[in-house]
Amino acid sequence: MLTIRKLAKSFAGTPLFEEVSLTLNYGEQVALVGPNGSGKTTLFSLILGDDVADSGEIIRDEWTTVGYLPQEGEALGEETVLEVATGRAGTIPTLEKTLRQLEEKGQCECIEYYEAQAKFDALNDPQFDAKAKKMLHGLGFSEEQFERPASDLSGGWVMRAHLARLLAMQPDLLMLDEPTNHLDLSALLWFQEHLKSQSCAVLLISHDRQFMDEIADKVFEFSDKKLFSWKGNYSAYEVQKKEAFVRESAAYKNQQKEINEIKDFVSRFRNVSSKSAQAQSRLKALEKMEILKKPIPPRKPYPFRFPEPLRGGQRSIALENIHMAYGENKIYEGLDFEVQRGDRTALIGPNGAGKSTLLKILAGEVAFQQGVRTEGHNCRLGYFSQHRSKTLDPNNTVLDEVLAASLEMRDDEARGLLGCFMFRGEEIYKKTNVLSGGEKSRLNLLKFLVNPPNLLLMDEPTTHLDLLTIESLILALERYEGTLLFISHDVYFIRRLATKILHVKHGRLTLYAGDYDYFLEKTHSEENDRAAITA
Repeated sequence: MLTIRKLAKSFAGTPLFEEVSLTLNYGEQVALVGPNGSGKTTLFSLILGDDVADSGEIIRDEWTTVGYLPQEGEALGEETVLEVATGRAGTIPTLEKTLRQLEEKGQCECIEYYEAQAKFDALNDPQFDAKAKKMLHGLGFSEEQFERPASDLSGGWVMRAHLARLLAMQPDLLMLDEPTNHLDLSALLWFQEHLKSQSCAVLLISHDRQFMDEIADKVFEFSDKKLFSWKGNYSAYEVQKKEAFVRESAAYKNQQKEINEIKDFVSRFRNVSSKSAQAQSRLKALEKMEILKKPIPPRKPYPFRFPEPLRGGQRSIALENIHMAYGENKIYEGLDFEVQRGDRTALIGPNGAGKSTLLKILAGEVAFQQGVRTEGHNCRLGYFSQHRSKTLDPNNTVLDEVLAASLEMRDDEARGLLGCFMFRGEEIYKKTNVLSGGEKSRLNLLKFLVNPPNLLLMDEPTTHLDLLTIESLILALERYEGTLLFISHDVYFIRRLATKILHVKHGRLTLYAGDYDYFLEKTHSEENDRAAITA
């Protein structure tokens, strides 16, 4: 299906990767991993023809159709959700234009023409509307949303509509760049099961470990400007990589020992007549020896530990008879909820159910219409939102912000922690007012780590973090001695941290006094009971 041979790409004279080769067969589902900036998204651009390599070749089967989902995408105008999902707005007109231009040039026997024709035919299938609606339902859209202008929705929901179109088209190869970023937990689980049931090949960039464990049967890893192949899912790759490092380290040490012994022998006996021939022979063997590179150890999570927060009262915070609405849209009516000291609770439920609103009410960030919010004794509350930049001083550098958040932190400790959170080299001296949204999010998260409250409310804290940084955050939160409530669609993150699950749906809260697997077991049992009653 796809063959890449000795691909190289540089930017401003600096090599990004060299001698990259891979083969992707029909039906394989592959995860592409590596540190941020190692070349994953660039490789996607090269495969799609949006960029040109310095050297090497990319060979695609001419009958292969490719569906690509970028990290970000916007609606084109006033098209409805269904028009985005069916391609009637944007995609079909673009394909028609491409086909017409290629026909005028007499290029009707090239890969670009075959692929455009195949996609055009798929979108014009009489059954395509029904397929698109099925995908929209699976990804969390209601029937009422189908005819809404896509521009009225958030970028995340627009991306879901684009994803629905790709899934309904059923291309031979799906190229997905962070596809789970815009999915809530229920949509993610549906998407995961849908991919597992399909026969298409998948090339995936993701920072969602659990998703890769469920989907991938092979891992390609960018490391040291090269691409390495590993069999199995992400967890299997981690085990194999550690084992390979142990083997390579032993081989390197043995060779270095042999080299030193040869050098010592030559040094001692090259001028001794009875031994000089042996010395010359060993010297020639050394010159012909293929010298092993010292293996690079696998990157490890940063061993950060939270400072101990102020001890609060047994009841951290409580809500009583809360009524909350945005205009005519009622979110909560008569809500009662209480958080106990030491709770580690994950809020889950469909997008729009009120999870983020609940965190904002608890944090005192929004005004509700009725009810009482009461903070407990010694409550020191911290609220982490993905879209929070007002807490950053625009005149401070990144390093200044971290040092100001914890007067006890040494400069070298701050630099180490910043490196873990992907602020490296000269980036730590950037002013906060020029940071991207993702960089501001990471910096705010870091400030919570160095000066923690005793009640920590977190909304999607793993967004914009790579896998190693997520693991560092998990290790820090596992040692955190305060109270934690968080929203996440990262199942691995939830499994590692949550001891309670709060299910939010239709303005109602259901608390499950157990971890995520306990929640799955109980909800599955409840669904079976409902099915038996209605049978």
